[in-house]
Order: sequence, then structure tokens, then C-alpha cells
Amino acid sequence: MYYQCTCCQKIIHNPPTPVWLCECGKPLSVHYEWEGVPRDIQIESEEKSLWRYTSVLPSNIKKEKTSLGEGWTPLIPIGNNVYVKDETVNPTGSFKDRGMAMAVTLAKAQNVKKICLPSAGNAGISASAYCQAAGIDCFVFLPETIPEPFKKETGSYKSELILSGQTISEAAQAMINQKEENWFDISTLKEPFRVEGKKTLGYEIAEQLGWSLPDVIIYPTGGGTGLIGMWKAFKEMLGMGWISGSLPRMVAVQSDGCAPVVEAFQSHQDATSFWHKSNTIALGLNVPGPIGGYWILKILSESNGIAVTAQESSLEIKTENFRKRTGIDASTEIGVVWSAYEELTEKIWIKPGEKVVLFATGIERR
Repeated sequence: MYYQCTCCQKIIHNPPTPVWLCECGKPLSVHYEWEGVPRDIQIESEEKSLWRYTSVLPSNIKKEKTSLGEGWTPLIPIGNNVYVKDETVNPTGSFKDRGMAMAVTLAKAQNVKKICLPSAGNAGISASAYCQAAGIDCFVFLPETIPEPFKKETGSYKSELILSGQTISEAAQAMINQKEENWFDISTLKEPFRVEGKKTLGYEIAEQLGWSLPDVIIYPTGGGTGLIGMWKAFKEMLGMGWISGSLPRMVAVQSDGCAPVVEAFQSHQDATSFWHKSNTIALGLNVPGPIGGYWILKILSESNGIAVTAQESSLEIKTENFRKRTGIDASTEIGVVWSAYEELTEKIWIKPGEKVVLFATGIERR
């Protein structure tokens, strides 16, 4: 196993632990010696969680994994070759559990005793749960505007909750100002293993579709770790010969109340700019300055994908329409996904008969 910077492309074989950012300040990506080498599909089929894919995950997880039963979530057909990947059934109710299971497992393997992160809600809950399971102290920085259910659930675990600012970016700045030297920062893409957890989404979709891939994936994009992880999985599987053919066209969708990725994509930029005065009820998308913006844009280009916005004013209606259609009590991030699906279908960017996967990334917390 080795690491490569996603910006300067520097290859690092034995970085200081715990593994964090490249010296240039950009995220590292995990790589393996088996990449690009054809081999038979290797799955622990009796394992009904993301750990069924240990053959493509860091080898040191086998010693002592931290798991609450995350992953292996249903891929639900809802008609017309359209599927929903239902991440609401994860242990703490969101897709964040995949990344946190992996990040906390590897943090413990690297002898981390204290973890910190800023959160728009779900990540803080998930980190708190997994740190409690691993016996690691957790410090969660949330915006002051965070709804009460998120505060209550985060506080139900043995984590310390700090409220600061109006957005996740402001909460992150407070964390930087207050963090102690022995606190390990597992913010989105600041360490490389949350992506490794999220990439299991890609492996699951392929397996659930009979080792084939959809034509289009529509993903609600804040920090973008899920989109990045899936694309990494698809390229790994292609290199091993587990799948063949074209990879999906990736769709990053955001609210027009906070759309740094869409703005950069539509203006043909190769990096995102900070989105000032961000405001959206889709809390997981209220990420005005994604550290991996350039990485997301690169994937959209490679996949012949697109970035689109949904009207903030329509999110509640779109979310309710999705819930009535599917019976899945998803949070308002699904409103941007459903809006994008309807728009791209109407414009025939999604062609009749194409296979589409939509993402319900978390439950509605009340």
C-alpha cells in the first residue's frame, strides 16, 4: 500500500503516521500493488456489510476493525430502469458510516487516541458512534445553526460537542483555532481512509447489478467523498477485470443556495471557489469550500458527467415527492437528486432506457 497526492502527484511510501495531507496541503489517495492486475473476484460473501470487500481495502484492518454493521445497503428498483441506493439504513442513518468505520479503524491502528472534525450533522453523529465503539475520544464542531436533533444525537455518544459559526467552514475554522496537538483531524479528505470506506458504494452497486454498472449516477455533492470513492472503485474494478465496458456518467448535484462545484463546472474552471453566503436546508450540501473541489471536477470531466443545481425553493416539495414515490424517509438532500433526475430526463441528457442510480444518503432527523 502506498499513497499519491491528488494534486502534485507525489508518491509516498512510508508517510508519518497518522497519515494526513500531502506536504503541498492537498488530499492523498490510497493505492495498492494489485491495481491494474487481473484477478478473480474475491468477496467474503457471508459478510453482510462493507467488510465483504476486505480484499480491496487496507490490509491492516484485519487486525481490529471497528464496525457497527455498516454497508451492504439495498439497491431498490423504483421503475423505468431507475434504482435508489438506500443509505438511510446504515447504523447511524447515513452513508457517513462507511467512511467513519474505515477512518476510525485505521486511526486506531495508527494509535490515535483523540479525533476531531467539523460537521454539518451526519458526519458528527457517525464519528461519535464509531469513536465510542473504538474507545477514542471525539471532538465534534458543529455550526450554531444545526437543528436540535443533530445536537441531541451527537451528544448521545461520548463525544464533546462544540458549536461555532453558521456553516461547516466556520465550524472548521473554530476547530483549527482550538484543536490540541494530539487531536487527529478526520475532516472530509483530510485523511485518506474515509474515501476507502466510501468506495465500497461502487463495489456494492456493481455486485448488486450482476457485476455491471449503471449508465448514470446522480449524487448529492457537498464534500464529494462518496462520488470520489465510487469513481476510485470503478477504476479499480476495471483494472482487475471485475467489470468491463464504459463507466457511469457521474452527476454532481447541489442546491442553488450552495453550489461551488456547479459554478466551477459551468464556468469551465479546474478548481472551485468559495461560495459566500451559503444557505440550504439540505445540511449535508452546505459546504461552501470543498477541499476536494478540483478532484470532483476532474471526475466529472473523465466520466463525461455534469454538475447541476436544484432550486432551493423546491427542495421540500421534491423531497416529499420522492418519499411518496418510494416510501424512503430520506433527508432533504434527496430533493436535489430527484430534481436533477427529473430535469436531466426531461432534457434527454438521460436517454430512454438508460440505467440510473439515485442516492438517498441519509434519514430525515426529527
